[in-house]
Amino acid sequence: MLIFDAHLDLAMNAMEWNRDLTLPLKTIRRREVNMTDKPDRAKGTVCFPEMHRGNIGLCTATLIARFIKPKSVMSGWFSQEQAWAQVQGQLAWYKEMERKNQLIQITQKSQLENHLKVWATKEEEFRPIGYILSLEGADSIVSPDHLEILHSQGLRAIGLSHYGVGIHAFGTDSEGRLPKKGKELLKKVQELGIILDLTHLSDKCFYDALDLYEGPLWASHHLCRIITPHNRQLSDDMIKQIIERKGTIGMAFDAWMVTPNWIRGYSTPKRKKVTLDKVIDHMLHIAHLAGNTNNIMIGSDLDGAFGYEQTPVEIKSIADLQLLAPAMSKRGFTDQEIEGVLWKNGVNFLKEHLD
Repeated sequence: MLIFDAHLDLAMNAMEWNRDLTLPLKTIRRREVNMTDKPDRAKGTVCFPEMHRGNIGLCTATLIARFIKPKSVMSGWFSQEQAWAQVQGQLAWYKEMERKNQLIQITQKSQLENHLKVWATKEEEFRPIGYILSLEGADSIVSPDHLEILHSQGLRAIGLSHYGVGIHAFGTDSEGRLPKKGKELLKKVQELGIILDLTHLSDKCFYDALDLYEGPLWASHHLCRIITPHNRQLSDDMIKQIIERKGTIGMAFDAWMVTPNWIRGYSTPKRKKVTLDKVIDHMLHIAHLAGNTNNIMIGSDLDGAFGYEQTPVEIKSIADLQLLAPAMSKRGFTDQEIEGVLWKNGVNFLKEHLD
């Protein structure tokens, strides 16, 4: 079955982790065996060959560059202009992957429909992976004009924040109301018809954004707070608000989000018994609130600064997302519901809002 993954940090892996995603996964891992600069070295799960093997023919792929102040414990850039240059460099990599026929950018409904036909009928070597360009955290947007430039370069989704206090919004593990710059940016986002990604917004900024923004929205990689208590997760009221706005919620596969009481550097998926069933628990909770599964999609966040040391035990490669179908079937999901979650719900949302 085709899979649409609504959140992959492909360019970050290529440009900051220095991974050549055109290579086999075993080659990428072998190159990193003696590297210690990142906790997930030699444990990556994403590359183009594995995406093909798992029939992940469509994804939302990100640009990301955070602004930080001196002495920040988080990585990032000391000016918005540097962050802007970083995302432009990431975009240049996407364009090179297009030139090599590894990727194809999708900005319009007609392109999306044609891409789905190609993946249904062509042989693998003739099928570049489709990607919708998204910006995770808006620190790199120096001015509204910069957002217009990115939109002209294909940007179709944007999140205002990431971790901590951002230029345009408060993010995960911070709290505050949406600042003036965030409100001004939201106006431009709506004017351009860009999808608003609610992921990583602090609680107050989440509700401020809903009050101010009337365009299409989703939460590309989120799970349920009632199961995994943390401000990174969606509360039941947040979930209901997204459902009322006909948005979609992407299921993330980061183990600390899947199960409560994860201790970084100590917990392991095996020790904590983090399985696909635990991810399905989050799906079932959203379906219970909605009365159906129409608002659920996949937003795996695989290799979003973690590898298989922090994924459900069954997931050693992005291709293993195909194991979701039989796991969901065992939990009572119908074939139609499985197809919806794996690709159709997200694709239907895109068909409605890309143009």
